[in-house]
Amino acid sequence: MIGSVLVANRGEIACRVFRTCRELGIATVAVYADADAGARHVREADAAVRLPGSAAAETYLRGELVVAAALAAGAEAVHPGYGFLSENAEFARAVRAAGLVWIGPSPEAIEAMASKTGAKRIMSAAGVPVQAPLEPAAVTGADLPVLVKAAGGGGGRGMRVVRDLALLDDALASARAEAAAAFGDDEVFVEPYAEGARHVEVQVLADTRGTVWTLGTRDCSLQRRHQKVIEEAPAPGLPDALRERLHGWAADAARAVGYTGAGTAEFLVPADGRPYFLEMNTRLQVEHPVTECVYGVDLVALQLRVAEGEALPASPPAPSGHAVEARLYAEDPAAGFAPRPGTVHRLWVPDAGEPGPAGAALRVDSGIDDGDTVSVHYDPLLAKVIAHAPTRREAVRKLAHALERARVHGPVTNRDLLVRTLRHPEFTAGCMDTGFYGRHLAELTAPPAQQPLAALAAALADARGRSPFGGWRNVPSQPQTKAYRSEPDGTEHEIRYRLTRTGLEAPAFPGVRLLAATGTRVVLEDGGIRRTLHVAAYGDRVHVDTPHAGSYAFTALPRFPDPAARTEPGSLLAPMPGTVVRVADGLAVGRTVTAGQPLLWLEAMKMEHRITAPASGTLTALHAAPGRQVEVGALLAVVTETEETPA
Repeated sequence: MIGSVLVANRGEIACRVFRTCRELGIATVAVYADADAGARHVREADAAVRLPGSAAAETYLRGELVVAAALAAGAEAVHPGYGFLSENAEFARAVRAAGLVWIGPSPEAIEAMASKTGAKRIMSAAGVPVQAPLEPAAVTGADLPVLVKAAGGGGGRGMRVVRDLALLDDALASARAEAAAAFGDDEVFVEPYAEGARHVEVQVLADTRGTVWTLGTRDCSLQRRHQKVIEEAPAPGLPDALRERLHGWAADAARAVGYTGAGTAEFLVPADGRPYFLEMNTRLQVEHPVTECVYGVDLVALQLRVAEGEALPASPPAPSGHAVEARLYAEDPAAGFAPRPGTVHRLWVPDAGEPGPAGAALRVDSGIDDGDTVSVHYDPLLAKVIAHAPTRREAVRKLAHALERARVHGPVTNRDLLVRTLRHPEFTAGCMDTGFYGRHLAELTAPPAQQPLAALAAALADARGRSPFGGWRNVPSQPQTKAYRSEPDGTEHEIRYRLTRTGLEAPAFPGVRLLAATGTRVVLEDGGIRRTLHVAAYGDRVHVDTPHAGSYAFTALPRFPDPAARTEPGSLLAPMPGTVVRVADGLAVGRTVTAGQPLLWLEAMKMEHRITAPASGTLTALHAAPGRQVEVGALLAVVTETEETPA
């Protein structure tokens, strides 16, 4: 019997494993980098061991440090979670060599599937259909589009779609750099990119006695930057014959490598309906909760039991209903899904029950508490919100309803994108594919219509909160002005109003009546519709939540802007905190650049972000160099635009 488990991970997945361990009476040990010293997973563990440093490469990716931490804390077993070292065969061997129980497949099975190119060879020999990779040097225009993909790891890192042959070399270099930073392995390969395909996977669970379960399908087609955003089980609209084939191939994949524990076989289903194997993830998936909800199981508990040598029943439980999961990220979808680190002041989802195999209708898995910080060093996942219901329609509606009413205060997030996605006709009809966001991102990230009304509510709550008197009748009736900048789109709102004995006078809001207000709650009547807006201020940042008109974030602007805050035209500012990892070859002051030309690359939250020239002109300043740490808003370079000479 396992008495104590060290989780070689952080954040949401560490908290998820700890929850099951507590339910089973197993002691827990956390590891943490310096940037995570106050993190929730550290607070929840029975014991925690520091890994000196902050970057993943010097902490969570250092297998020898993690094994030493397990031994020092007296842990008996190691659970790798997902990401980091979870699919590293050498780490699994080191855990076993130290006399610890490895909660996962054998090192040999991990090794067989660790390289996506090697896994395809094994699957092809087992009769599972695969797509052959392309030799990078031999790729021609006729092969486009192609996908550059990291051979090891996952999570969308080290992946680039190439539609222009001239950009292939840059994509290869960028993917290698990102893969090396995220997984410690810079091997990449090239394969044809299937437009309009669906990403479907099968959950596998196998014991040491030869029993292999296939726990249904999941659809993970909605992705940004090749990383999943919304997942569901079962995958909607699959013909029964295709579903059975996918189950069979997943079981064949597991048996081909003597697999034990939880794993996932991933397939791409093109528009022609002829699927092929992508890869096998030899670990728990981020989206495992949807399978847990549908099958009424705890996959972490089953992982632990398999690791203890228990046998699985001959057949898995029967599925029931439908489950949908949305990943809530601290990121700006309208800015290329750029991560947005910072303090999370409030994270609350209404009607969320305690997660577990019995299954609350609404479940939240998170590694964040109010007051925690989203670090620049790691993935910006805030929470996974999962809805389970008898039908897909009910599950989708329940999830959208919960996300719309959630309180998410702090960094910019993808919450509005998630709500709009769940209500988009293509998604509700189950007709989505991996190109969904490429087609619909602009409409899904448009500023919400009630933004000005929300800014008015922010101004009224601010005035009421500052009033030393007991009610609106005591507030002076002089004209008031308050300015806000909407986040993240940057729209500025100047709110002018006056409070009189007869009510609110606001020239820009004809017909709007003020019914009630406090420093945190404003009730307005607009066009005969009564709206309640909840206001929360954190310094100069203001969040306005309303159930039916969306949620809004503003920055209160100073009355007299600081002229020193202005930047000269053509300035390239860091869009996020991070590290400069590359500068374009030959880039120097005085060089001519063209609009859109990549100039330098920042690494933040384990992803590479390209900084391009804002216009054609001359580089007149360069303040970036590889290895330099920069804060958000730091001046990286200046491009002086070329003045066109009249013909």
